[in-house]
Amino acid sequence: MPLRSDWSEDLCPIRRALDVLGDPWVLVIIRDVLHGRGKFDSLHANLGISEAVLSRRLRGMVDAGLLERVDYQDSGRTRQGYAATEAAAELLPVLQQLALWGERHTAMPANGGHMPMVHRACGNETTRGEVCSVCGEPLVPEQMTWIKPWRNARDDLVAAGVLGSR
Repeated sequence: MPLRSDWSEDLCPIRRALDVLGDPWVLVIIRDVLHGRGKFDSLHANLGISEAVLSRRLRGMVDAGLLERVDYQDSGRTRQGYAATEAAAELLPVLQQLALWGERHTAMPANGGHMPMVHRACGNETTRGEVCSVCGEPLVPEQMTWIKPWRNARDDLVAAGVLGSR
């Protein structure tokens, strides 16, 4: 799923990672899937992305091993949604560090607000991406809640392999 150039065979691990993750849609799709919004309609509505672009990105993310297709029931018929793989769940520290960086180094839009990332295992807000800044435990999606004041929402994250209910 190359962004501009094929870096899949490059010796530099950053370039190889960007070959998979360099498209900005990839990380926001993973964010939403980790928030339990792995159904196509939920992703489409929340991201504001065209159906064609979303379909291409999802197909590429499955091929890259970031997402897996999972069946679910909708009004009596079986449909397919998307769940994070372990590879995608391991991006949680990257997503959380991006959020922390964004709060420190970008201008807060009107009606915005600080987004606490709460480690549910200890009940405290963490200020780091990989380990809890309070208890020191490794952070995994199924133990995290992101509080989004601009949406008046508490979004619990889900484990790898879980579709979620949204």
